[in-house]
Amino acid sequence: MTPASPPAPARRRRARAVRLGPRSVAALVLAGAVGVAAFGWPFLAPPDSGIGAHARDAPWLFAGLLVLLVAVVAATIAESGLGPKAVAMLGVLAAAGAALRPLGAGTAGLEPMFFLMLLSGRVLGPGFGFVLGSVTMFASALLTGGVGPWMPFQMLTLGWFTMGAGLLPFPDRLRGRAELWLLAGYGFLAAFAYGAVMNLAGWPFMGLGSDIGFRAGASVPANLARFVAYHLATSLGWDLGRALVTAVLTFALGPALLKALRRATRRAAFEAPVAFEDPAPVERPA
Repeated sequence: MTPASPPAPARRRRARAVRLGPRSVAALVLAGAVGVAAFGWPFLAPPDSGIGAHARDAPWLFAGLLVLLVAVVAATIAESGLGPKAVAMLGVLAAAGAALRPLGAGTAGLEPMFFLMLLSGRVLGPGFGFVLGSVTMFASALLTGGVGPWMPFQMLTLGWFTMGAGLLPFPDRLRGRAELWLLAGYGFLAAFAYGAVMNLAGWPFMGLGSDIGFRAGASVPANLARFVAYHLATSLGWDLGRALVTAVLTFALGPALLKALRRATRRAAFEAPVAFEDPAPVERPA
């Protein structure tokens, strides 16, 4: 049993460990829609809604998010033929990302895990990126003791962050310093977006009664202005640290790590078809 050599055009394509099929895309869209509703409900809730009722519904929402994340992983594995080599790479990268998280412990936003997710998503594509981001956050939460009602939101948001890196343009042609500028720019902006999105998970239940807290019944622009003030007052320093660390590590370690990831992907030949050949006849002595 030997891997058949891909045709010449296929050799120039980027090999992806996880390819998105119709069911995988549907699961991702459903998880994304539920995630957007879960994060953005303060701006969509009717004026007479009580925040306490949503707090009591939160465990059901967390359970639903976990089920959807598992469904995305299961659909991707079943549909794309995720082989043992891709599973091994997923495990190695997730373990490396989980090990990087305690190094900064979130102090002043020093989280080196994000640059590894950024480069992995760029090389291995959006499908692999979403799965890797979610699994890495789950593993790091178990490692650091950060398991709580916020964990599904962190898994979903880091999955979006890593998937976005896989959706950046020119994955096959852009190389060198131009690619590093693209990745560093995306990582810098996406680090701020990660912090803003995660703040939406806790903002409706914090700062109630203050000028920057959620106010049920207020208009969408008014609550949006309150949220922006809350985010700038509580998270700007952490988000800036995360963004700077991601950009600096991308420039410093990006070339070597991108080269290593691409070499590993080519050697693993995730998408190479397998052909069965008849064994050569053995001549027996008379």
